[in-house]
Formats: sequence, structure tokens, C-alpha cells
Amino acid sequence: MGDHAPVAVEEYEYEGLPPNFTLAENMAAGAFAGIAEHTLMYPFDLLKTRLQVINPSPNGLYTGVSNALSTITKAEGVGSLWRGISSVALGAGPAHAVYFATYEAVKQAMGGNMGNEHHPLAAATSGACATIASDALMNPFDVIKQRMQVHGSVYRSIAQCTRTVYRDEGLAAFYVSYPTTLCMTVPFTALQFTAYESLSKIINPGKGYDPITHCTSGALAGAFAAGLTTPLDVIKTLLQTRGTARDVEIRSAKGLFRAAAIIKRQHGYAGFFRGLRPRIITTMPSTAICWSSYEMAKAYFIRHQDD
Repeated sequence: MGDHAPVAVEEYEYEGLPPNFTLAENMAAGAFAGIAEHTLMYPFDLLKTRLQVINPSPNGLYTGVSNALSTITKAEGVGSLWRGISSVALGAGPAHAVYFATYEAVKQAMGGNMGNEHHPLAAATSGACATIASDALMNPFDVIKQRMQVHGSVYRSIAQCTRTVYRDEGLAAFYVSYPTTLCMTVPFTALQFTAYESLSKIINPGKGYDPITHCTSGALAGAFAAGLTTPLDVIKTLLQTRGTARDVEIRSAKGLFRAAAIIKRQHGYAGFFRGLRPRIITTMPSTAICWSSYEMAKAYFIRHQDD
């Protein structure tokens, strides 16, 4: 009898959610994935931010990932690698709940779960819709996070950072990077979801729950998307950390094209790829953890419904 359990999970095609899979369960799976991803990989995200900052303070200059890691831990302590994580912990759960709920709904509506063939348009569209919805919620938390991550940050809590940014720069400061964020995350998510769906169907044509498949597909899809969208991520970091910059031009930067012009003028085209390695190093395990956690939670709820 025990041999029939895996078949029961696959009868309604695991990749396509069963009809009675509720929105609450889908959002819970997404929230679990988001919190797991961001908390486990947070130190690498901090390193990426430090390396991407344009014209940092003299003590905030690093030659690479390993140099940044050793310098920060020696000068600021190991605990500094987790500075700002409370902002991510608060925002990642709700944002990823919205993210995956939107993803599944749009993919289902566009026929992305039908048959074994690839549906790149459905995957890309569902990914784009998911990130537009979730980034609207996550962007303020991301601004707070990066303000707390930069070298020499004077902020010691979310509340202090939020009050100070709002008082000095107004509500717009929390969304000044939102258009740029969307310009980055929409293609990033579209590329990632398309690659993930395609790789999953190639590696796991049976479409059953397979942790190794989800982990491998997630990592490769994340690396692919991260590498192509790094220039936009550098621009986003400049806009989100402009309030801490010493450079007057950077502090007054507004919008994607203005920020891009500053980077090009000060650092050339190479400036758009600052932090490329830590971004890929961060993204590969992050997307592997995210997809694995989401698929694990989804499989749990599906099995729970069968009991």
C-alpha cells in the first residue's frame, strides 16, 4: 500500500495545483520560501551591497568578496554581516506570499500547467506579474535594509531608519528606486521563471515533487537571470543608498537614466558590473533555497489534503 503514495501526489499533476489548493496555503508556502531564502543568504546580500556602493568612504573600499568579508568581520565584527536583517524578515514573508500566489494564479490562467510542453510566455508573464505585485510591498523594506547595510551606517534599528529617512527625504525616498527595481526585477523574474520551468521539465519530465530537481533548476535559473540583470541592480543600489553618499551628485540622483549616467561617467561600463560575483554567488543558493522551500511547502499541503 505504501508504494502508491507518490502516485497519489502526481495524479493531478504536482506542478499544476489541485483544485482545492487554497490561496492561504499557497501564500503560506510562498512566505516560508521568502523568509528561508533571505535570512539564510543575508550576509552575502550585505557583501553585494557594500561592493556595489559608488564612492564609498575610504574604510568601505574592498577589492573583492573575500577581502570584503575579512575586512568587515575584523573591523565591525561578525554580527555586522546581519545588520538590517530584521527589515528583510518583516517584509520577505508577506512579499513572497503575494509573489507566489500571483505566480500560480497567472500561470494557471495562461495555461502554463497544461501538458508536458514548455510554456515560456506563461512562465515569463506570471513571473513579471508576481514581481510587480510583491515589489510594491517589499521596496520600502529593501530601502531600509540597504541603508543599514552600507559602511558607516548610523542606523541601529528599523524604526530609527524609517523615521530618519521619512523626516529627511519624505515618503518618496522609499519608492524612488521602485521604477528601477521593476526594470530589473521584471526581466530578472521573467528570465528566472522561464528558465526554472524549462529546466524543471527537462530534468524532471514526470513533474513530481523532487527536491534535487527544484534545487538544481532554481540555482541555475537564478544564476542566469542574475548575471544578465546586474547593471540594473547596481543602478538600484545607487538610488536606494543615495541618502548615505558623500558625493553631492549621487545624493541628488533621481531616476534610472540619471543614476546610469553617473555610474558611466565615474566608472565606465565596468561600473555596471560591480558586485557581479557576489550577486551570482548570492542568487544561486538563494533561488535554490527559495524554490526548494516553496516546492517543499507546496508538497506538504498537497499531501496533507490527501490524508
